[in-house]
Amino acid sequence: MLEISGLRAGYGAVEVLRGIDMHVGAGEIVAVLGSNGVGKTTLNMVLSGIMRANAGDIRFNGSRLARTSSEIVASGLIHVPEGRKIFPNLDILENLELGCYMRGKANRKRNLERVFEIFPRLRERIAQKAGTLSGGEQQMLAIGRGLMAEPLFLILDEPSLGLSPLLVEEMFTLIQRLNQDGLPIMLVEQNVVQSLELANRAYIIENGEIALSGDAESVRNNPDLRRTYLGL
Repeated sequence: MLEISGLRAGYGAVEVLRGIDMHVGAGEIVAVLGSNGVGKTTLNMVLSGIMRANAGDIRFNGSRLARTSSEIVASGLIHVPEGRKIFPNLDILENLELGCYMRGKANRKRNLERVFEIFPRLRERIAQKAGTLSGGEQQMLAIGRGLMAEPLFLILDEPSLGLSPLLVEEMFTLIQRLNQDGLPIMLVEQNVVQSLELANRAYIIENGEIALSGDAESVRNNPDLRRTYLGL
């Protein structure tokens, strides 16, 4: 579904991504892990068309990735950003309907029902202003808004950020459920342990480069990862 080769990107003279190679296949959950400042956000911005790559090739669903954000969304690559980025002064229904502005508008009612089936709490609070929701409910809304666009591929950027341990468990269960329905997911996280329990494969980014990659079990058991990220 997604193939990235030799990707370089940055800000002015500062290069952040230094030759990223990775891929995500159909039906996979692939975790992209790393601490703050290693390039995860820059990678997501390039994939979403918010910033341009300096070099490299990105192919999505067999074709070269479109250049603009609107074209990328229309192609089915949907990014649920870090920090949720909901519209706090709009209610839940209005936020969800904005999710199908570029893609999925013809199936708005059907997609709303699917979102409410996955997130019954959103149906219960359908007229509530998004800014008054709890952190977990706002994350549900952000993912639900992404699902309204009928994604062929979903990037989830730090979905567990700021959630309680109980809600983190609930969020990862949800991600697994979405994947079991056939949706390929790129999970960009700092939560190393639970991401590796969920993912099929993983990439560890350090200083803008892939420092470690492989199937999730081998990455989880790698002594370098355990020493650097888990303190073991």
